[in-house]
Amino acid sequence: MHVETDTQDTQVSPDDDCFAVRQAARYVTQLYDRHLGQVGLKTTQFSIMCRLHNRKWMTMKELADSMVMERTTLVRAIQPLQRDGLVYTEASRSNRRVLTVMLTTAGEERLREARDHWHAAQSEFEQHFGPQRAASLRAELFDVTRGGVRHST
Repeated sequence: MHVETDTQDTQVSPDDDCFAVRQAARYVTQLYDRHLGQVGLKTTQFSIMCRLHNRKWMTMKELADSMVMERTTLVRAIQPLQRDGLVYTEASRSNRRVLTVMLTTAGEERLREARDHWHAAQSEFEQHFGPQRAASLRAELFDVTRGGVRHST
């Protein structure tokens, strides 16, 4: 069955902020994944490991909140890290329903290996986009997740 659609309704609007941000995020993620894949990591996994390195351990809720991720999405991202022995999870001693996550020694080592590949990805992006524009873009995007986007009342 053929359904008639108005082509204007199906085209992406040039002022569609959501589409533009998501498209750019996919592009940049592919660039970083290409570099980090050389040490068997995805961009999200690298970010998780960096946050754990900085804090030593975090609850799943804290980690999900810091990454602005749903916990179920975080669990899926952590599973390969657990399987490969890079992170360890355990129930909190004070509350068995709270799961804590920490880097293992192997995880710390993999993170050290990955840093050079992350720097190569960062350099490639900044070489194409420009270091000042990249810094400005980064600041603007972090502002979005720090409450820079205001809801209209």
